[in-house]
Amino acid sequence: MRLKKIINNQRRRRKFRVRNKVRGTADRPRLCVHRTLKHFSCQVIDDSQGRTLVAASTQDKSLGIANGGNCQAAEVVGKAVAEKALQAGIKQVRLDRGACKYHGRVAAFANAAREAGLEF
Repeated sequence: MRLKKIINNQRRRRKFRVRNKVRGTADRPRLCVHRTLKHFSCQVIDDSQGRTLVAASTQDKSLGIANGGNCQAAEVVGKAVAEKALQAGIKQVRLDRGACKYHGRVAAFANAAREAGLEF
């Protein structure tokens, strides 16, 4: 029980530390990542207006993802959000990984989005 509290406090501090540094503007919106055990989702957010500009998730039926909790699914979501963002005229974003560490699914997502044309 004590170890869970320590880990949760570390996650909370990491989330606040990342969010304090990353703010989205109209020129360079924030690419927010949300990761669960079964799914992976992301949003491109303009914090000055408080609007979600583009979103993609493993729960989207159009992507055709059977298992959303692996690196291949994160890569598909990264390509999808990059294509949607480029269609909306967004080329540069700031990556907000939240409380997640930058490895595994988050790194696969970011690399796929970079390859598809987004600049971080």
